[in-house]
Amino acid sequence: MLITLRNIAVLRNLSRLHTFKNTIFLRSKMTEQTRKMVFKYPEARREKLVEDYHGVQILEPYRWLEDPDSEETKQFVNAQNEITEPFINKYEFKENIQKQLTKLWDYPKCSAPYREGDYYYQYKNTGLQNQSIMYQWNADNPEPKVFLDPNLLSDDGTIALTAAKFSNNGKVFAYGLSASGSDWTEIKFRSVDTGKDYKETLKKVKYSTFSWMHDNVGFFYGAYLDKDEKADGSETNVHEFQRLYYHKLGTDQSEDVMVVEFDDPELRINSCVSYCGNYLVITAIKGCNNNLVYLAKLDGNITEKFNLIPVVTELEADYEYITNNGSKFFFHTNKDAPNNRVVVIDFEQPSKENWQTLISEDPNDVLVWAKPINNDKLAICYLRDVKHALSLHKLEDGMKIMDFNVGLGTISEFSGMRDHNEMFFTFMSFLTPNDIYKVEFTNGGESQAERFYETNVGDLDPSQYVTKQEFYTSKDGSKVPIFIVHKKDFVMDGSRPCLLYGYGGFGIKMTPWFCDTSLLFANHFDGCYAVANIRGGGEYGEKWHDGGRFANKQNCFDDFQAAAKYLVDTKYTKTDKLGIWGASNGGLLIGACINQAPHLYSAAICEVGVLDLLRFHKFTIGHSWKSEYGSSETKDGFEYLYKYSPLHNIRVPEGDTQYPATLMLTADHDDRVVPLHTLKFIAELQHTVGKSPKQTNPLLACVETNTGHGSGKPTNKMIEELTNILSFIALTLNLQYRK
Repeated sequence: MLITLRNIAVLRNLSRLHTFKNTIFLRSKMTEQTRKMVFKYPEARREKLVEDYHGVQILEPYRWLEDPDSEETKQFVNAQNEITEPFINKYEFKENIQKQLTKLWDYPKCSAPYREGDYYYQYKNTGLQNQSIMYQWNADNPEPKVFLDPNLLSDDGTIALTAAKFSNNGKVFAYGLSASGSDWTEIKFRSVDTGKDYKETLKKVKYSTFSWMHDNVGFFYGAYLDKDEKADGSETNVHEFQRLYYHKLGTDQSEDVMVVEFDDPELRINSCVSYCGNYLVITAIKGCNNNLVYLAKLDGNITEKFNLIPVVTELEADYEYITNNGSKFFFHTNKDAPNNRVVVIDFEQPSKENWQTLISEDPNDVLVWAKPINNDKLAICYLRDVKHALSLHKLEDGMKIMDFNVGLGTISEFSGMRDHNEMFFTFMSFLTPNDIYKVEFTNGGESQAERFYETNVGDLDPSQYVTKQEFYTSKDGSKVPIFIVHKKDFVMDGSRPCLLYGYGGFGIKMTPWFCDTSLLFANHFDGCYAVANIRGGGEYGEKWHDGGRFANKQNCFDDFQAAAKYLVDTKYTKTDKLGIWGASNGGLLIGACINQAPHLYSAAICEVGVLDLLRFHKFTIGHSWKSEYGSSETKDGFEYLYKYSPLHNIRVPEGDTQYPATLMLTADHDDRVVPLHTLKFIAELQHTVGKSPKQTNPLLACVETNTGHGSGKPTNKMIEELTNILSFIALTLNLQYRK
């Protein structure tokens, strides 16, 4: 997962602040050491609306904040930003942090090269460019030239290249552009020979894979063409009835043929043209895991809906197409294998009793992915105690040929196709940004990976830092891994600051990544950075995932709270110096944990969090998360969701305890986790807790403009966001900045 942060964008509209005219920012007379502030928060209007959930009456005072276009909502956003900005800007070393982050960020970045047709392509960034540039070269002319520069598409870098797919012959490039961080995509087509775009643009595309027919003219994509409402990323309406369309290159989108649709409005349709080119493999997913599998034969002109051949018709497992030999199709799946396996399904005999296992499930390691390469081989990536391992196997029988020595970290990219005799992959760790490796297959054999490109980060000396993996015990006795990064001279005396990050959801694996934030925190605050691999993620396969979803979600919060206690008990830090941080599902984690155990932390960053667990499914793509959280529409679902839903469990803590200093972050074009989650939560938090005399820690929120959930965010905005986050942490934890 990319870790992204929201920068503070002040929406000045003081002339309209009638509801919130009493918003005041007061400097207290407290000491410089505590740096506490006293706030009079915006007085948000409270409605008397009551919702009935299975006989339980739930007050909904801030339902009006669900409308992003209302003047009252805009005024509330303005009022929040108007008290957040001056608080963060008062940090005296904010400019120093921004300069150091800019210095850390300013190094050349390269993606793994990949070959399409006669050319190689690679994304490069000189260091501080807002968007990476796509370069092209070939063996005859190895000097790279610019093929597509997204930086030229907008003045502020907020239009990003978010999807790409070349035609089978490599002559046409289909690419998706997203504006302001929205998940909505517009597809354009570029001729590789001329470098010019075709006339057509495909619109209303979202959550879509791209797939070319082997005639290099036919193109499949998923879209919501029947959607008549606003579609710019600021809307909240539910997305339903995605359909699969066939587009013929050189024609207008109005001529596209709808080829696949389902009766279930929540299904999203992925497609892939088979290796042989004779079939379209369709994997329809309803939530965020488990998909159906259908097959369509591709023969001649496509003028009407496909007659689908059913293969998997129940949502009971995940299936990812790898390749095929004739009618024998290879899939990566967790069907009857929580740690995943590779199976072969003969589509002439597709019933489950005829499936064959090519690569069996490993009892300990998670089979993350399998990619065909060099005609008759599979590159296999495993996850071993939250660290990647790479091996090569025979496609014929699955037998292992060799292991690659990749180090202790993450294989972040892989490039190579089945008919290629070379492959590239990138490796990263907490101290290694992105080294590129190349493997060449000669005479049908194999060779060890050789470093193709080494990334250097200015004067960074990795030997001055330490990365550890330790294990701690959670509330129910489960052993949970945690990564910890700090400088070599770090002293474990319980006085140092710590930033603890967590996610714990959707089977996402929090493997090591290069983090500028951790290095700055270690260098200039003498702190440590920790990542807890709590349940709900996929670090140990589907069992680890299942251990933190539905009615088991409390395990995520227990694991994270146990991580905080572990860091204090082992003298990495103390409660007064511990900050916690999470985004998206991790934002849910932070919201729940500051409700349940506010005494364990002193600062909290809740970024684009899912915070209203009773109504999340009513907005944009939220209904797909029912496969992770359940739903308040069922009595059982309501009962366990209501117990931890961050919005519905805000209470003034007992005794002398107060909430940690809290910064809520969201963005106006986040059409994945819509901003209303953050707005309703901060309104309730300030109303219920902010009025308590003992609550001297700030409870703040900011809403950024022209950005979304995080994808495609320009470099300058990311640096600004990190600067604001670290300034807030330093200010509220009273950290000493070391130059």
